[in-house]
Amino acid sequence: MRRAIYPGSFDPVTLGHLDVIKRAAVIFDELIVCVSVNSAKDSGLFSPEERVELIRRVTEDLPNVTVDCSRELVANYARRNRSRVLVKGLRAVSDYETEIQMAMINAKLNAKLDTVFLYTRPKYAYLSSTVVKEMARYGADLSDFVPRQIIEEVRAKVAAADPREL
Repeated sequence: MRRAIYPGSFDPVTLGHLDVIKRAAVIFDELIVCVSVNSAKDSGLFSPEERVELIRRVTEDLPNVTVDCSRELVANYARRNRSRVLVKGLRAVSDYETEIQMAMINAKLNAKLDTVFLYTRPKYAYLSSTVVKEMARYGADLSDFVPRQIIEEVRAKVAAADPREL
């Protein structure tokens, strides 16, 4: 069985993330979307558990996709879950520079682990969770940014958040 892991902070999950999830789900027999708790981004808008629930809601129609959360190194998480492949989405050259460095570190920590990069479709190249939070803060229409099933949760969370958390 070809099992891959798509790690990320997903705070919140965007249409760009969902596009990568759907495409990876076609390539691999099983895809684990892993909300990784990043020490550099420790205070997210949504808690890791809330992010897991949001992703589950928007992927419920994908039978080979499961959602999990981890506070451990991705290389160790992959080993524990018997996966030899990480999936990462790339929007721009700047993403590549960061992600290739992480891929090399993960391979150093887990020699059996490879990283597969999926380019972002052009219509999502500008999209990030940070952009979503900023657009929500100003009341913009979020239908081109996040899955429709979670728009209200994103709006409510942003409205209730301290502006310094965004």
